[in-house]
Amino acid sequence: MTRREALLTGAVAMLPGAARGATPLDVRTLGARGDGVTLDTGAFNRAIAEAARAGGGTVVIPKGRYLCFSIRLRSDVALVFESGAVIEAADPARHRGRYDLPEDRGDVLYQDFGHSHWANSLFWGDGVERVSITGPGLIDGRGLTRNGPGARWHKTTGERPLSMRGLDDHAIARLEPDAAAMNGQGNKAIALRGGGRIRLSGFTILRGGHMAILATGTEGIEIDDLSIDTQRDGIDLDCVQGARVRGCRVNSPNDDAIVVKSSLALGHLKAAQDVVISDCTVSGYDIGTMLDGTRGTTQALAPDRDRPTGRIKLGTESNGGYAHVLVERCRFEHCRGLALETVDGGAMRDVTVRDIVMRDVTTAPIFVRVGDRRRGPEGTGIGSTAGIRLSDIDATGIDHRYPAILAGLPGHPVADVSLERIHLGFAGGGTVADAALRPAEVADAYPEPSMFGTLPAWGLWMRYARDIRIRGLEISTATPDARPPMMTEDVERIAVADTPLWHNRIDQKGRVS
Repeated sequence: MTRREALLTGAVAMLPGAARGATPLDVRTLGARGDGVTLDTGAFNRAIAEAARAGGGTVVIPKGRYLCFSIRLRSDVALVFESGAVIEAADPARHRGRYDLPEDRGDVLYQDFGHSHWANSLFWGDGVERVSITGPGLIDGRGLTRNGPGARWHKTTGERPLSMRGLDDHAIARLEPDAAAMNGQGNKAIALRGGGRIRLSGFTILRGGHMAILATGTEGIEIDDLSIDTQRDGIDLDCVQGARVRGCRVNSPNDDAIVVKSSLALGHLKAAQDVVISDCTVSGYDIGTMLDGTRGTTQALAPDRDRPTGRIKLGTESNGGYAHVLVERCRFEHCRGLALETVDGGAMRDVTVRDIVMRDVTTAPIFVRVGDRRRGPEGTGIGSTAGIRLSDIDATGIDHRYPAILAGLPGHPVADVSLERIHLGFAGGGTVADAALRPAEVADAYPEPSMFGTLPAWGLWMRYARDIRIRGLEISTATPDARPPMMTEDVERIAVADTPLWHNRIDQKGRVS
C-alpha cells in the first residue's frame, strides 16, 4: 500500500466511534428548535460536547431550519443530517450574537485573513480527529461574508491580479475590509486546522463565505458527493496530506472551485501532497444557478475584473510546494481552465491531470507558471516543476485571447512537462496586430493567464520552458485567426515522440502528432 492509499484508507476506516453503535443524540433533545428564528448554536455545541465526553458519538440533525453562529467540532463526533435539515449561518447584523473571534496569531504576513484563521467560521475544528459531517442536508451560509483583509505583506506587487489595477481604493476596501471589522463576522462554512481522518459527504453548501471548506494541515480527509454553490472559493486544501475529493459539484464564479495550496498559514513550510481530485464538476455559473439547474451566465466578470473563475487550481500560495497530486475525470463548465502555479518558492512535482473535459473556457485552458512573487520571509526562493503530466484533455469554446500557456522565468523554466492526446478548440478571431505582440515578463505578478494580455499565438505559447514532450496535440479555431498556432521563446528540448521538434511540424489544422 502506498502512502497515499494508507492515508486515504485511514480517513475512512477511523471515523467516529459513534458510527459503530453508540446511541445517537438528537440536537432537539439538547434544546434546538429548528424553527429558523431561534438561535440553536448552544444546543448544537452542547450535543457535540456531550458526545465527546462519552468518548465519541453521533449527533443527529433532524428536518428543520437551525439558525447558528459558530459550531465547534470535537474529536470522535459524527454529525448526521437527516433529509430536510438546514443549518443557516446567522448574521451578526440581524441576530443577537456573533461568530467565535479569529485566533490571535500575531502579525500574519504571508496569506490573507481568511487563510490565517479558522474559529471565525460556522463549523470549525482545531486538531480534531475522526470527525464526520454527512447526510443530505443543506448548509446555508446566508449570514457569512465573502470578504476579508488581504495579506499584510510588505511587497504589494503580486498581492492582487493585474486585472485589478483599475480598481480604486474604495472598491478594494469593500473587498478587503480592515481586520477589526471582521471581529464577530464569520467568513467560512467549514474550517479545519490540523487534525485528520475527516469525512465530509452528501450535503450541500449554498453561499459558503470566503471559503466553503478550508482544511489546513489536515492529514487524511475525504470529501465526496458534495454540491457547493458559493460566492468565493469552494474547497481549499492547504498543506494537506492524504486528501481525496470525489464526485463533487462546485460552482464558484468569483474564485476557485477546488484549489490545492501550500501557504505559510501554519507558521512553517509544509507541502500539500498525496491529493486525489476525481469525478468532479467545477463551474462559474451565476451564484445559485447550479443548484437550481438554470446555469445562468449573466455575470461577465469576477471581482478581480477577469472572466468567471470556477476552476481547479494548484496555487496561488505555494511556499511549501506540491507533490503526488492526481486530478482525473473532471469537467470544467463556463469557467477558467486548469492552473498549475508555483510562485512563492515551492517545488511542484509529480502532478498528473488526465481525462478532463472543458466547455466554454473563460481564459486559458492550461496555465503552467513558475513565477517570482516570493510572498514569504527573507530567503524565499523561486520554485520549480518536475513530472507534470497532462493527458486526454478535451476543451472547446476557449476565449481566443489565451492559448495554452507554459511560462517560466530566465534561469527558472517550466520544466519536465508532457502534453499527450489533447484537443483544444478556440473561438478564433486574433488579428495581425495580436500576432505582433510581445508580452512583458511580469515576473513578480500575481499569476493569472490574463497577466500577459492577449498572446501572439492562438493554440500554444511557451516561454522559458525546458524538456517539453508533446504527443497527439490537436488545436483548432471556430473562426479564422491571424496568429500562428504555436510560438516558443527561450525554450529548450521540445520533443514529439522523443524527436526534437525544431522544424515546426504543425499542419494547417494545428495538429501535432
